[in-house]
Amino acid sequence: MRLAPALSGAFLHLALRRHFHYPLHPCNLRKRTPHALYPLSSAAPPTDFAAGLRPEALSVPESGIVEVFAYGRDRQGLIPMWSGESDIATPAFICDAATRALAAGETFYTHQGGIPELRAAIARYMTRIYGGRPDGTAFEPERFFVTVGGMQALELAMRMIASAGDEVIVPTPAWPNFAASAGVNGAFVRQLPMTLQGSGDAAHWSLDLAALEAAINPRTRCIIINSPSNPLGWTATRDELTAIRAMARHPHLWIVADEIYGRLVYTPERAPSFHDVMAEGDKVMFVQTLSKNWAMTGWRLGWLEAPPQLGAMIENLIQYSSSGIAVFAQRAAIAALEQGDALVAHQVARITRSRDILCKALAATGRVTFARPPGAFYLFCKIDGEPDSRALCMHLVDGAGIGLAPGSAFGEGGRDYVRICFARHPDQVAEASRRLVAWLTR
Repeated sequence: MRLAPALSGAFLHLALRRHFHYPLHPCNLRKRTPHALYPLSSAAPPTDFAAGLRPEALSVPESGIVEVFAYGRDRQGLIPMWSGESDIATPAFICDAATRALAAGETFYTHQGGIPELRAAIARYMTRIYGGRPDGTAFEPERFFVTVGGMQALELAMRMIASAGDEVIVPTPAWPNFAASAGVNGAFVRQLPMTLQGSGDAAHWSLDLAALEAAINPRTRCIIINSPSNPLGWTATRDELTAIRAMARHPHLWIVADEIYGRLVYTPERAPSFHDVMAEGDKVMFVQTLSKNWAMTGWRLGWLEAPPQLGAMIENLIQYSSSGIAVFAQRAAIAALEQGDALVAHQVARITRSRDILCKALAATGRVTFARPPGAFYLFCKIDGEPDSRALCMHLVDGAGIGLAPGSAFGEGGRDYVRICFARHPDQVAEASRRLVAWLTR
């Protein structure tokens, strides 16, 4: 018997969910009323625009973060702590650089990999912060490719590395875009759950290195390591990075290192990096962005760091996706990199205060389990008696006037948790903490 389109769509969704190992939100199912079935008349059936489209595209989950954001975005007085961004507007010294470029008429097509001045500025910045190449020489500009934020950098890496039949390992809970970018390219995403160990001040998130090594198989093409981590704040030690680098030395295996929060740490000046443990020839690509350090989320500027030998391929991929980044925005990026150290220091001091306020308030309730994050600006916490994080976030929008991100959006092991972005003014974080505590103790 031929299945009606609505039923066949549901079976397709279930089949895809079995194939892809990243979570699909229930809202990803196409919503149909009974009228969506073929009517008992001679009228032509409604057009099914999804018929024949790539299953990888059909299976992409709706973002659980965006769902809560859409639910609460227009609430008067709500304190938004769901998105991964600061409440600081981009400073004038960055905006002014873009304004000058616009006034000078820099509004034309440009270099696919980024203007030479920005690529050179990135190379100088990375050499200053990370010390240059393994042999001690400065980074060359040809290894940096300017992208539409860190997301395009990640997408370019996935397009080069992973395709149908390949596997990508993602430690979770993790930013959902890691799994989605691999899955939409046809790869199987193997989630490797991290664990919360210890309690109180000794609590910390842990990556099981033995389990990671055991997960590598002949189909594995990539390990994605995000340190400091979104949403956990987990920050890999130099020894952990060394161990991961050693186990990934296979001919067809890459590491994609998302180190965008590398300077947003509480001690020391920056987080350990794969740059600290690499040797020449190691297959590592780095995802970076200007969004976090320099309060530029809306500018959509980042870069992919990759071996210069891949330059022609990467620039072709940029040509066939975004065709390059607006020059005036790139001028702003140069200003951020060359004049923005004081802004980064200000952000670190601010989030340190906000983290301490939030952790102290939640610990006092006795109902909240978390590890004090050593990096990034998120608290990933579990509230006793609230196992459904999606429902909890909806309730907090309505009942507490705060917007949090559901842990279920971050993959396996996240369902019982919520993510709180505390990259806001300490006074506002104090008020959000007061509201959350009042709701918990009501």
